[in-house]
Amino acid sequence: MITGNCDPLIKMLLGSFTYIIPAYQRNYDWKQENCERLYNDLLALIKSNRYGHFFGSIVSVEAPGGAYRERLIIDGQQRLTTVSLLLLSMYTLLKSGELDALDSALEGDIRRCLTDSFDDKNLKLKLKPVKYDLAVYEELFKSPGDAPLDSHLTINFNYFLSRLRLKEVPARQLFQAISKLIVIDVGLQQEDDPQLVFESLNSTGVALTEGDKIRNFVLMGLSPDVQEDFYERYWNRVERCTDYDVSAFMRDWLSLKTGIIPSQSKVYLAFKDYKEKNNPAIEPLLVDLLDYAELYEMLLGKKTGIRELDSCIRRLNWLETTVTRPFFLEVLKLRKSGVLDWMAVAEIFQVTEAYLFRRMVCEVPTNALNKIFLTLHRDILRYDGTSDRYLDKFKYTMTAKKDRAVFPNDDEFRKKISEREVYKMNSKNRTYILERFECFGTIEAMDVYKRLEEEDENERLSIEHVMPQHLTPAWAEDLGDGYEEIHEKWLHRLANLTLSAYNSKYSNCRFSEKLTMEHGFKVSGVRLNRWISEQSKWGEEELETRDRNLCDQALEIWPMPKSDYKPAVKKLDEITLADDVDLTGRMIAAYSLKGMESQPVTSWIDMYVQVVRIMHVEDKSVIAKLAIVNDPAKVEMSQYFAHEPKALRDACEIEPGLYAERNISTCTKMAILRKLFAAYHVDPDELVFSLKEASESADVVQPPRRQLRKRYWAYALDIIRAANADSGVYSKTSPSTDNWVDGFFGVPGAHLCVKANYDNVQTLVYMVGPRAKEMFDFLATNKDKIESDVGHSLNWNRGNSLKHSRIWIVDDTIGLDNEADWARMAEFHAKWVKKFYDVIVPLLREYVAG
Repeated sequence: MITGNCDPLIKMLLGSFTYIIPAYQRNYDWKQENCERLYNDLLALIKSNRYGHFFGSIVSVEAPGGAYRERLIIDGQQRLTTVSLLLLSMYTLLKSGELDALDSALEGDIRRCLTDSFDDKNLKLKLKPVKYDLAVYEELFKSPGDAPLDSHLTINFNYFLSRLRLKEVPARQLFQAISKLIVIDVGLQQEDDPQLVFESLNSTGVALTEGDKIRNFVLMGLSPDVQEDFYERYWNRVERCTDYDVSAFMRDWLSLKTGIIPSQSKVYLAFKDYKEKNNPAIEPLLVDLLDYAELYEMLLGKKTGIRELDSCIRRLNWLETTVTRPFFLEVLKLRKSGVLDWMAVAEIFQVTEAYLFRRMVCEVPTNALNKIFLTLHRDILRYDGTSDRYLDKFKYTMTAKKDRAVFPNDDEFRKKISEREVYKMNSKNRTYILERFECFGTIEAMDVYKRLEEEDENERLSIEHVMPQHLTPAWAEDLGDGYEEIHEKWLHRLANLTLSAYNSKYSNCRFSEKLTMEHGFKVSGVRLNRWISEQSKWGEEELETRDRNLCDQALEIWPMPKSDYKPAVKKLDEITLADDVDLTGRMIAAYSLKGMESQPVTSWIDMYVQVVRIMHVEDKSVIAKLAIVNDPAKVEMSQYFAHEPKALRDACEIEPGLYAERNISTCTKMAILRKLFAAYHVDPDELVFSLKEASESADVVQPPRRQLRKRYWAYALDIIRAANADSGVYSKTSPSTDNWVDGFFGVPGAHLCVKANYDNVQTLVYMVGPRAKEMFDFLATNKDKIESDVGHSLNWNRGNSLKHSRIWIVDDTIGLDNEADWARMAEFHAKWVKKFYDVIVPLLREYVAG
């Protein structure tokens, strides 16, 4: 027998049941963002003074063979566990005196929600999580500081502690808000089938779409009269304009408003966050939504009255290029405001179509397109901060793109469209290509899309191989010597394809028969067949000629845009974490993560620390687990993350109790970030770096790089000489305009070197010449002793393919571009010159003497 009641969650917890998470359930895995949303919802509940807040359902069943008061949780363990963690964190702070309750009974009320026992040594918990989670949960009761840091339970418990310590509301008010969380408490008996009930609860009826949830969220708090008025004047019209796919429209609208593309399953949550952060009034918000929805309707195919634009939109929809819609909405908005006219809009759409098609033919990866079109409008405005000359700036921007965002040039496009086996492309793209060749440049265009799907065979078109797929002896004779190679090379290429209305049973006929048969090439109304109908034979010569003709025409159909626009200031080069680019000599100016506004930084280490902190907030268990050396497969990463700062060479705090190594090369930073992104299931394309040349100073008032270097060496060499007065290794060295200066100690082919780069400093032992590898190998046999004596691990590179070998240490937390770092840089150089001289130079002298 199934029972169900709509009750406060607290009522369940205060009851006499013990709730057990069965072993077949997954471990608790709610992220901090879920906890943050719950806590904020509770604060909003307090402010609104509403009666309750629906919190989903809890499905439980009597435990078979268990105690009478035990129930197994079938559905709802994440919600139940999270509220229990919040209550436990409140109890912990109340007990320690950190949280000041308004009444003395609150601690007891919360304790009764969590346990039936008041004996800490013999806990009788109301909730028993699954497997490993149970031990962590019990530890949080007994000794929270000893709970494993990589558990979601510990992470979320600590999050709630941090929020409670802010004392945003009195503890009793927060408990009262928790008491307003309403759940449907579904109780099953042992004779019920829990799986069937669970499937029934989650499959009956039609699930709310993301758009439905947004509609309810926007309208629910209004009076009935206002709800009805706003629904009819705004929301209903939004639904009609978007062809009742409000979820897809809202995803595009949120993308252009926030600069971040929400996942399809989280559009409602993204909208809710946007509403809470910006707090727009309801009616202006609905007005804005309807304004964009009316533009969106054009993207779905509502006629604009501009033939070129309407045709282009139809083709783009045929290709399902929805990725362009956030950008196109911005373009249509500019037309509505009078910045652009219809012809400029049409040209922007046509250039975009050419860009997408050329990339498709040239097989450029598509995974960067979301980001490209999400930021395109902002990129165009960034040149001078205005929408002046928008069309010219758009064309300049498109042609200036590189790497994964490239607009393939004429030579590459011509080569690829000639070589592509068009017939083997998916039917949608294949149809699109032939339609463009057939209809380009004519007003009385045939509806190729419709004719290819026509049921009446007398009206239906088909895609035809002029030279058939299966060669007959007659065709082999007509093709002549090398007919097999000709057939294999040209069969599925564009030059051998056309549109035809004749019956497919004639497809293997000789070319001369295809010319004159019923609906044959001679009488065809298809423009693609005009040149073919003028030929007397079909062989390699005709195929090559038609190929050249079609390639020439392709450059007209999908042209490369031209613009005379020249930005006043060169736009910063951009690469992504996914790009395999040598960053030597490059400086970072800014970065953007997941489409957010560009964040300026002073160095690679600055970017690295910020990104690691941002990623950590998304799921605190990932890096916390990497910092624990208990998995041989993860030891490599544990070099760079730790729970104690002393475990690292140069620790940077990610959060209290978690640290990252800073003393690593830029190359290593990139490798670590790629591994982190994989662990977080984030595409490395989502991290974009804005670069500038090393010669460009981060501060425009700084002097040229060579002058800056000479100033640094004039300052630093005095400090280096003073620290190494006994050896005199740098006594005869003068300030240089290079990024390094050398010091010699009398061993031929070996010297010390100090480097000052814009994003790091180095001290090296450099070996060059015919004996370099022998000297390096000798030192390498003493590696452990050397590193023990200098008190630090070093970088070793034999340089097998180079003329030099080197041993060095680097600090990439400081750099030449920041004069505030110069004292630390000079100290670093002086310290490590002395260490290398005292430890490594004697070994080199021993090697030479031996």
